[in-house]
Amino acid sequence: MAAPPTPNVVTVHAKDFAFDAPGSIPAGMTTFRLINDGPNFHHMSIVRLDSAKTFDDLKAAIAKPGPFPAWAVPVGGPNAPDPGSESNATMDMTAGNYAVMCFVDVPGGVPHFTKGMLQPLTVTPSGGPTAAAPASDITISMSDYAFTLSAPVTAGTHTFKVVGSGQPHEIEVIRLAPGKTAQDMMNWLQKPAGPPPGSGIGGVAGVQPGAAPVYFTADMTPAEYLLICFAPDAKDGKPHFTKGMMQTIKVD
Repeated sequence: MAAPPTPNVVTVHAKDFAFDAPGSIPAGMTTFRLINDGPNFHHMSIVRLDSAKTFDDLKAAIAKPGPFPAWAVPVGGPNAPDPGSESNATMDMTAGNYAVMCFVDVPGGVPHFTKGMLQPLTVTPSGGPTAAAPASDITISMSDYAFTLSAPVTAGTHTFKVVGSGQPHEIEVIRLAPGKTAQDMMNWLQKPAGPPPGSGIGGVAGVQPGAAPVYFTADMTPAEYLLICFAPDAKDGKPHFTKGMMQTIKVD
């Protein structure tokens, strides 16, 4: 009996300020490995272009002031690892036009996609059998404005299943340095001077509510971790962490 298919693995390198990523991949369950080669934080936010829109349409739309276009739908991707580290996300990619973007704005407060971290991605139909979703042991539910975990996080390697409701949300997992707090991290994000008081582990970039689950795997060593959402609010544009969407967990 043939072994069941496994997810297609796509490796993407990020640096200041560009992605090294394939322009086309086959549809199906896909694991994206994001390797951060730059000195700053970067993530890989994958945006599906609906309504027959193209990458050129997206570039034209985001060049103008105003809200992000509704036909550009965030579907996930690996969130930000530390410089010199990597993160991952596994997701079911349907055929269509997409864009790969970095919305991280540290340092300087300017989103990295405005500096060149923006490129097209075409997902082509796949005629072969597709892989099943990975097995997960903890589900993280994102809502307005909270994270809910299906089980406590213990030390070791976990595969997390991430689902969202309400507005688009993301989850960034940060391992706090010994003796540092969530407030220390917030202070650094507002004024990033010196080394950060925590390490980016990864997570899942922005996901539209009701979208297919996105999975990520991380080695959780004993420490305190900050779970945080930087997505802008639909009503006032303020980051969701300012509305309480940040949570500290302890891993023993």
